[in-house]
Amino acid sequence: MSGEVVEIGFGSGLNVELYPPEVTTVYAVEPSALARKLAAQRVEESRVRIEFTGLDGQNLPLADASVDAALSTFTLCTIPEAELALSELRRVVRPGGRFHFLEHGLAPGPSTAKWQQRLNPLQRRVAGGCNLNRKIDILINDNGFVIERLEVGYLAGPKPMRPWGYLYSGVAVRSD
Repeated sequence: MSGEVVEIGFGSGLNVELYPPEVTTVYAVEPSALARKLAAQRVEESRVRIEFTGLDGQNLPLADASVDAALSTFTLCTIPEAELALSELRRVVRPGGRFHFLEHGLAPGPSTAKWQQRLNPLQRRVAGGCNLNRKIDILINDNGFVIERLEVGYLAGPKPMRPWGYLYSGVAVRSD
């Protein structure tokens, strides 16, 4: 990842210290005033210029093909219309630009997936709209990106936590 980056779901800025030296600017998209407040010190201390822009990944106030890359960590689960957010990311990322992601979503195992479907209505109500049952790789591939690298698997921990712990991590390139 390098150059200008749009990060949807910036949160409290936990990714700030992980940006590679090649990143020059981050356009942070975050709807929560509390998260922005929690991020303030990280933003102030960052060697990277961070500019808050927009509140919603479904409507990015950036020009077409204006950024080099995009980043999303544990965000696509919560955006009401994830397809629209991915379409917006595709619009603002330059041709050949990369989308880096780390998300949780639908597990391949039938038992865990069944529990994810059962728990999803409650999960959405108690966890700010977070969905357990989104197939992240399909969402990304069907909405303007082609996955180049994908790692999937469960977080370590007790088996009852599996509905919350199936991860998708990877890089996709903007399709043209």
